[in-house]
Amino acid sequence: MPFPRGPITARPARSLVRACAPAPLLLLAAGAPALAAAGQPDFQYVGRDDRVHGLTAPEGCVEARGGGARGVTNNTSGTAYLYPRPGCAGTPVEVLRPGAGGQITPYFDSVRFDVTATAQRP
Repeated sequence: MPFPRGPITARPARSLVRACAPAPLLLLAAGAPALAAAGQPDFQYVGRDDRVHGLTAPEGCVEARGGGARGVTNNTSGTAYLYPRPGCAGTPVEVLRPGAGGQITPYFDSVRFDVTATAQRP
């Protein structure tokens, strides 16, 4: 007599699995943004060469030759000032607040970063 005949009572186990299944999915979903941001540059732009360029923890004036007319994102903790010439010379063509992005036209060749801690921002 290998298996008893009669009703199978697998329903309680299924309902337990259904009740507990959302919890791990919620934990994975909550951790996804942190995992996605890990290892990504703080400032990214698509250059006129159609390549993605990234800067990690930039400070002061940084060369960004070939930037503009395509996507730019500023995920630093400070404001990014985009200049049309190398060496952050001239008037900025755009100012990107932390977390901002967009298309910069016509172009930019250097970026100056404010070194402002998150706690100091209003």
